[in-house]
Amino acid sequence: MPMSGETLTEILMSFAVRVTFALLLCMLSLPQISGSNVKARELPAQRSDTPTISSPQLLEQGSYVNRQGQIVHRPAHTDTGQAPAGASAKCRDGSFSFSASRRGTCSHHGGVARRL
Repeated sequence: MPMSGETLTEILMSFAVRVTFALLLCMLSLPQISGSNVKARELPAQRSDTPTISSPQLLEQGSYVNRQGQIVHRPAHTDTGQAPAGASAKCRDGSFSFSASRRGTCSHHGGVARRL
């Protein structure tokens, strides 16, 4: 919500600075990879008689910057219908929200079906 006296340009510049800062923080948290240090690692062979347990995979990608300036994954459905790690609520349309606050959670997804 704009403060009194703020122009649209000032609001957009403030938003651009927050997004740039959030992206910079994400990039700094990624591990550094150099060609000489990277070694291939063989994974152990899986036994065919052992069922594999995997976490639900998100079907939609994308993120947004919340009011606190944090990057948050957009609500998404999963391949199994089970709640993925980090989800805070299940929306009425079946998607899972990762919102850090209760306000506005699932607002474009039919509202909150249940909190997780």
